[in-house]
Amino acid sequence: MYTQLEQRGMPEPPVNVSTLRRMKQDGEPIACLTAYDASYAVLVDAARTDLVLVGDSLGMVIQGHDTTVPVTVDDIIYHCRTVARGLRRAFLVADMPFMSYTEPGQALDNAVRLMQEGGAMMVKLEGGDDQVAIVEHLARHDIPVCAHLGLRPQSVHKIGGFKVQGREPDKAQEMLESAKRLQGAGADIVLLECVPNEAGRMVTEALDVPVIGIGAGPNVDGQILVLYDVLDITQGRTPRFVKNFQAGLDSPLAALQAYVRAVKGKDYPEPEHCFS
Repeated sequence: MYTQLEQRGMPEPPVNVSTLRRMKQDGEPIACLTAYDASYAVLVDAARTDLVLVGDSLGMVIQGHDTTVPVTVDDIIYHCRTVARGLRRAFLVADMPFMSYTEPGQALDNAVRLMQEGGAMMVKLEGGDDQVAIVEHLARHDIPVCAHLGLRPQSVHKIGGFKVQGREPDKAQEMLESAKRLQGAGADIVLLECVPNEAGRMVTEALDVPVIGIGAGPNVDGQILVLYDVLDITQGRTPRFVKNFQAGLDSPLAALQAYVRAVKGKDYPEPEHCFS
């Protein structure tokens, strides 16, 4: 865990919300990754990743489900707690699973559990205007929040699959307005998934808070990928935005370092990883 004693001995303080906002202001890309256990968390941290997400993607890459829907709050707490033990510098965010934030009271109770029991420093939830009241309630209780727009994996059964979102001008504008409202409600970060480059650029330029992309083009404030995709562990078809950083390198740490360098140097994503 992040103890005061450990922080005093560190060459630089751990990343926090203010750090991320300053990075956006300075134009420094934010390098983010998912992680699900302590061993990989140590490597992700050593690679100087800025933000680590314990995502409900663990339902697919760890548990073997077809979607993220079966993941529970207890699942996220368990994995978040193990990841927290491996981190010293990176900022730790935890996903709020499917149906764990249907109303403000439930959302607050589960967010508190993720922070107190899991060690998370921020919670992430999917949704647009329908989540403004939830974000307001969490922010009012000093819970840092990452909003998630674009493709929302928890809604995969409703939208009919994993599809690019925001290609139509009206849908892109709707996404932009939702992002503004979520920021106004107190969201500290906005994550965009599977949206065209232009939608990513529009939202990023309109917001004061950092915008993190996964398949959202090169013009966002930061990038995030699933750890298992970066290390070429995932088998079968992978999303267009995935890049194998393990190729030609002799260790997972080297691959993670290559990913962070590519994000910081704006060498990733390349055109073949983007949507138009």
